[in-house]
Amino acid sequence: MNLTYYGHSCFLLEAGGSKVLFDPFIRPNPLAQDVEVDQIEADYIFLSHGHADHVADVEEIGKRTGAQLLGMFEVLAWFEAKGLTADLKMNIGGTVALPFGTVQMVGAAHSSSMPDGSYGGLAAGFVIKTEGKTFYFAGDTALTYDMKLIGEQHQLDFAILPVGDHFTMGVTDALTAATWVGVTNVVGMHFDTSPPISINHDEARAQAQAAGKELQLLKIGETITI
Repeated sequence: MNLTYYGHSCFLLEAGGSKVLFDPFIRPNPLAQDVEVDQIEADYIFLSHGHADHVADVEEIGKRTGAQLLGMFEVLAWFEAKGLTADLKMNIGGTVALPFGTVQMVGAAHSSSMPDGSYGGLAAGFVIKTEGKTFYFAGDTALTYDMKLIGEQHQLDFAILPVGDHFTMGVTDALTAATWVGVTNVVGMHFDTSPPISINHDEARAQAQAAGKELQLLKIGETITI
């Protein structure tokens, strides 16, 4: 599977013949101005919650590509009213089977509201199984003991975790989360977009190495094969 980073918490997963875009926040991101949003293709758009820094480009990309939205019921209902395809409404604990694999929605310790201030339901993360691998996209979250359940229920190959602190976990708690969910390979997200979440990359990687983990802090536009 290939994973491309578009900044903040936005990734494009290419696996099982499908393209899955996570939390598209590109045009308003000052660090992602070289990304050609109108060239991004997606079969699905997964939304962890309703905050503007996770849904800013949903309407544009969703309408152009016809991508199916997947996320919390209230978030998808908001976009459905705007004419997007939003049949994959979920809630915490649910699992759906899609052509490329399965997706379980898991809890995240964070707030959620839509860009207009309306109720966005609960924040969430996802456990995804595809191409014989399983990974955890945590969304915006604090460290929570529920992560131990993820590690007990799933054999994860890697995890995509927030590391920017201030609004989510920082590096220290993300490394604890990695231990609890049972991974050594961590892909960082939700960092550097604005001053409160800027991190020192060298120090973060060294901290991860000391904890027996590999922390990948991708460059915007970088694609890796996992």
